[in-house]
Amino acid sequence: MEFLKTHSTKIAIAILVFFFGLNLVVSHQEATTMDERAHIPSGYSYVRYGDMRLNPEHPPLLKDLSGIPLLFLDLDFPLQSEEWQNGVNAQWVMGQKFISCLVPEEACNDADLVTFWSRVPIVLVAVLLGIFLFVWTREIAGKVAALFALTLYAFDPNIIAHSHFVTTDIGIAAFLFFSFYYFTRFLKDPSRRNIITSGIWLALANLAKFSAVLLFPIFGLFVILYALSVTKPSEEKLSTLLFKLKQVWIYGYKFALSVALCFVLIWIFYYPHTMNMPGIKLVEVAEQMFPDKQLGPFAKDVIKATYDNSFLKPFSAYLLGVFMVFGRVAGGNTYYFLGQVSNQASPWYFPIVFILKETLLFLFLLVSTTLYSLYRIAKHFREEKVTNLSQLGTVLANSLKRKTVQYVGVFFVLFYSFVSITGNLNIGFRHLFPILPFLYMFIAKTVFDIIKRQEDAITQRISYTVLAIFTFFIVMTPFLSYPHYVSYFNGAFGGHTNGYKYVTDSNYDWGQDLKRLKNFVDTHNRCAAGQAISNDDCSLTLGLPAIDKIRIDYFGGATPEYYFGDKMITWHAPTPKEPGWYAISIGFMQENLSNHVGYKEDSYDWLAKYQPVTRTGDTIFVYYVPEFTETK
Repeated sequence: MEFLKTHSTKIAIAILVFFFGLNLVVSHQEATTMDERAHIPSGYSYVRYGDMRLNPEHPPLLKDLSGIPLLFLDLDFPLQSEEWQNGVNAQWVMGQKFISCLVPEEACNDADLVTFWSRVPIVLVAVLLGIFLFVWTREIAGKVAALFALTLYAFDPNIIAHSHFVTTDIGIAAFLFFSFYYFTRFLKDPSRRNIITSGIWLALANLAKFSAVLLFPIFGLFVILYALSVTKPSEEKLSTLLFKLKQVWIYGYKFALSVALCFVLIWIFYYPHTMNMPGIKLVEVAEQMFPDKQLGPFAKDVIKATYDNSFLKPFSAYLLGVFMVFGRVAGGNTYYFLGQVSNQASPWYFPIVFILKETLLFLFLLVSTTLYSLYRIAKHFREEKVTNLSQLGTVLANSLKRKTVQYVGVFFVLFYSFVSITGNLNIGFRHLFPILPFLYMFIAKTVFDIIKRQEDAITQRISYTVLAIFTFFIVMTPFLSYPHYVSYFNGAFGGHTNGYKYVTDSNYDWGQDLKRLKNFVDTHNRCAAGQAISNDDCSLTLGLPAIDKIRIDYFGGATPEYYFGDKMITWHAPTPKEPGWYAISIGFMQENLSNHVGYKEDSYDWLAKYQPVTRTGDTIFVYYVPEFTETK
């Protein structure tokens, strides 16, 4: 233990260096994922042209960071394309044209180079989150607990999976965590410095993702509660009620200053992103995105009233994004879950996906530390002999002052989980990422609190030994599951090879394996031609013909034509008319099969009588059909 305490910073640096390097390695292996196809061209257009007509549904901060490295590459951007000139939020087509060299007269770039370098800043954000997690846990629980929290984070395969994707998921988890860190400092000491830092990080969180609007009511609530918990000094002449009201006023106006600074910074940040963008683009997006019902008329009226004013246009763009998020959540999304396809959210989606996707050791630690914490809370109330509401209020007020971080963090975890479960947007486990840093921190603190409370030295040594064994298996998890991080499922549910049976989309198949399909095709063709090199495995496809054409039904952000050229035939689930090679994303296949009962013309039922030749990665099933007889 003394070694860990003495060298905790060096060990933390080593963990983060490993985490950074592993993310770069995996990033190089994986193709552009679904949402990256929209985020990457958007980020480049923001920093290169000061025009955010693409992807206004998300704030610009994270996309800006991803766009900055691309400024140092010699890239073409399809400025003359119809989608850029006259399209309305044509982010998906623009992504295809910008990332891949498909229409040389419009743009011609190296897709792998563009994707890799745009991901590097996201990895750095993930590293920064690890640093904050280590520092904050060290402040509340000590150096060794901080190392354990960092280990839970850096070796979680789900975190590794998304820490290099150009999306908002790891970014919002990071900036929400940063914002909470500085907000709790503000509560402890509402000084001018903490007002400013809290406002800055609150702005950055809202510039990372619009779900950060949840911070305003949460922070507002705790400003009031903390102000009410302040103890009246004995020399104070005001009555208790007036003193409490005075504290609410003091904290309230200081928090209002922090919020005002937040919105000033949002305006400042949005201004360069809108200065070269025709304001009418905001109106066009609003007209397309909001039907004339519910939020639609109000959203369109606000945008129309603000888009043409140079001062208000940054706020117009910001509000458009907020409205789009509310509209998206209300509209839902189509998803596959436990054998069903639906666009209506299930309250069981996030709890079940959480259990399926998290590691078994993490789930054990979460349950055991939660039960222990509840036991400690009940014991505390018994010892305080709480018999009425007045005593309860006093105990809670004193507890809030002593354990501010725990109260604020636990409330956020519960509130955010409730919003996710009751919302109508079942997209993936990644949407729960904002609660994970808090869980890592609280698990680490509780584990070491348990050990510290053990008075028997022998029992403590046994506990540390058990914890060391747990840590070893936590560290080994990404090695044992490499490189299947997006498709990671814990062993109780069949692991990464079987996860698609339960749920797909970003939980399993996000298009990450297309480059692996390209490697398979190249390897097989070398084997078929008798030109195999030392690393080629020819055993899987021995005796099968070369792949001159392959029918591809691909779900993801990359462009199959870029990798396969004239070898590929675009394929979307019709019954095959001839024998040959097929490569099908399991996400599409699961949705297709779950939407059909029995044999149908546009179903993949016909695949039941064939075994896949292989799976590239986990997510693309490759079939060879030697002949096909149409039977019903």
